[in-house]
Amino acid sequence: MYEGAIQDLIDELGRLPGVGPKSAQRIAFHILQSDKVDVNRLAGALTRVKEQVRFCDTCFNVAESEKCRICRDPRRTDELICVVEEPKDVIAIEKTGEFRGRYHVLGGAINPLDGIGPDQLRIRDLMTRLAGGTVKEIILATDPNTEGEATATYLALLIKPMGLSVTRLASGLPVGGDLEYADEITLGRAFEGRRAV
Repeated sequence: MYEGAIQDLIDELGRLPGVGPKSAQRIAFHILQSDKVDVNRLAGALTRVKEQVRFCDTCFNVAESEKCRICRDPRRTDELICVVEEPKDVIAIEKTGEFRGRYHVLGGAINPLDGIGPDQLRIRDLMTRLAGGTVKEIILATDPNTEGEATATYLALLIKPMGLSVTRLASGLPVGGDLEYADEITLGRAFEGRRAV
């Protein structure tokens, strides 16, 4: 549609996840109309993130040094490991303020249709961590979808023979939701995960 640099920018923005052609065009024209200082700040942030951010050597969360902030925190217990798919899942759990253990980021979930099997995830690294003997419980916090369930089931089968406690995050009805709008699977899980009051 356009030519030169503006079309190149629209094309690059359109390659970002969740950004369609119209959003890419809108963002590109916003950048074009922005102050040069703001654009340079954005460009600098993009450059810095590629130069400075890496994955933690222990849990594979995002970090700016060998170990992430959570792995460096001496107040956290080594007896609990919460297994998640992506670094963004760590942030979601941390916002609750409920978990004081460590994490392990798999880097995705088992998805044969996309060619992602156990070997493409950081499962070997997890098993190495578990062999140390300090971990007592593994919390499987993968997404409650087909891929997340397959990954959790696979991990449970691998870990249970080690004698460790393997738990899964409860799933069910959201707070503030209406029962009539819940699908059968969500409602079924809510019944399975019910607890005494």
